[in-house]
Amino acid sequence: MDNLDYGIIGNCRSAALISKTGSIEWCCLPEFDSSSVFAKLLDEEIGGSFEIKVSEKYTINQRYKKNTAVLITRFSDEGNVFEIHDFMPRYHDEDGKYHAPPELVRFVKHIKGKPVFKVLYNPKLEYAQGETKTYIKDDFIVSLTKTVKFDTVFLYTSFDKNAVLEGQEIKLTKNGYFLMGYNEKILQPTTRKVYLDLERTKVYWLNWTNKTPTYKKYNQQISRSAITLKLLSYDKTGAVLAAATTSLPETIGEVRNWDYRFCWIRDASMVIRVMGGLGHKNVAKRYLQFIIDLMPDKDEKLQIMYGINKEKKLTEETLDHLSGYKGSKPVRIGNAAYKQKQNDIYGILMNVIHAQLVEFSIDIDNGEELWGITKGIVWIVSRHWREPDKGIWEFRTEDRHFTFSKVLCWVAIDRAVKVARILKKTRKLEKWLILEKEIKADIYENAWNDEVNAFTQSYGSSHLDASVLLMESYGFIDAKDPKFVSTVKAIEKDLSNEGLLYRYKNEDDFGLPSSSFTICTFWFINSLFKIGEVEKAKEHFERLLTYSNHLGLFSEDIDFKTKRLLGNFPQAYSHLALIECAINFSTKETEERILESMRD
Repeated sequence: MDNLDYGIIGNCRSAALISKTGSIEWCCLPEFDSSSVFAKLLDEEIGGSFEIKVSEKYTINQRYKKNTAVLITRFSDEGNVFEIHDFMPRYHDEDGKYHAPPELVRFVKHIKGKPVFKVLYNPKLEYAQGETKTYIKDDFIVSLTKTVKFDTVFLYTSFDKNAVLEGQEIKLTKNGYFLMGYNEKILQPTTRKVYLDLERTKVYWLNWTNKTPTYKKYNQQISRSAITLKLLSYDKTGAVLAAATTSLPETIGEVRNWDYRFCWIRDASMVIRVMGGLGHKNVAKRYLQFIIDLMPDKDEKLQIMYGINKEKKLTEETLDHLSGYKGSKPVRIGNAAYKQKQNDIYGILMNVIHAQLVEFSIDIDNGEELWGITKGIVWIVSRHWREPDKGIWEFRTEDRHFTFSKVLCWVAIDRAVKVARILKKTRKLEKWLILEKEIKADIYENAWNDEVNAFTQSYGSSHLDASVLLMESYGFIDAKDPKFVSTVKAIEKDLSNEGLLYRYKNEDDFGLPSSSFTICTFWFINSLFKIGEVEKAKEHFERLLTYSNHLGLFSEDIDFKTKRLLGNFPQAYSHLALIECAINFSTKETEERILESMRD
């Protein structure tokens, strides 16, 4: 498989990736960031998988059941046809609580004829460290390991257990199922019960999707992206994961491989703005609560990222026994970037707090808490905004005065002023307004470069950086300001490669990137749209959509030459930005239609 041709299934507790031939090649249980049960994605030899094998005569097609997270893989050989409906159960139980157990279900639907298939069931627990042994019991198949630590997983099925485990031919004459769970079941599953779980899960997703508005343009892409973002949200705490995977490389054969099964605070403002705007207020509210719960003591610095269960320590390790995706070592778990100092984080957080006050009604307790956080952030920014940091791209070498970080320091104070006005707390306003003007003047003086006619990556630099395109989104500069327009044009000239954008071109800790960071291209499209180049922006957008995989999913990166998807998958940031761009175009068309009808 040359591309990330996978579908994602999940239940807001964990997720699995399934190849376009119906092979489960990545799954962690019981939660997103647990150790893997299947990791063929990261090592084709020893990683482990759950595959449905058919003869070459079969044609295989894959799609999602419309407006759901149920993935359907169809196998057809003329008169012999069957489907695998893959899902993780999620629905309301009789008490009105969510039923989302740590299990995945493969409902095998007989369509016609007498199709034949074999199963390769090969779990490798604990990231395939040590041996996993599998045994047949009366009611289930159990797999266990005790090399690194004790762990087990259970498989229930309507098919002959020996035939399943030995890879024998199975003739399908009626519907059947596989249910793989982290826990032993109290009640034995049946095909009927499993079918009921499938229908209940479908209803859950149809109801959830029904809250998303319908758009005239790009409705399918918006809906699929929204479902994908929901699949990357962790119900228990409200965290949203950056991606469902670890160590998928930004470039094949290189070492830019990171664990993304964590929650970056930076994504928060975008999640709240986009998902709240789509009507999914609960995802946004829970994420906001997740952040508030993490707020440190008044003199403690905020981290850029946390574990999905609010862990602060994300120690990075390498799993040297795994060969990596397409041989790209190392495979990492944990992420050392949690220790980095990134000054933009305070602006991100203040933007979130301001959005909370504007978007949602608040009670006084929450209001007091948010006001306390606001004062604390201003205190920290006023003392640290002049210091260099690692920047949005998490450079692991020396600190610099990154323009994006400075702009977000300005955002922190600008939003604090707005929050103070909303809460009618004006005592500190005068002081804060002076600070806001001071930071803004500093950026105009030091980040603008007359030679390149643009705001640059860092103070005193001539290098361009896609992140400065966000100056307009955060309200630092107007879209029609000549300095912003010329920055967009300079970035297009320097960083665009056949319509895909480099994050930056100056060499970093690992050399010049050979893949495009997907979100940067969306930022660029958004900026073209904002400066009035709507047709050009739309052309770029429609071309970019063709680089998604067969199910409309995007990863973190796209290879400049081959256009293959690279980096962790699916990537929340990419889908957030896709939604934002798609809504812009859809809204623009709606406005134009209204104007035309008024003229008529």
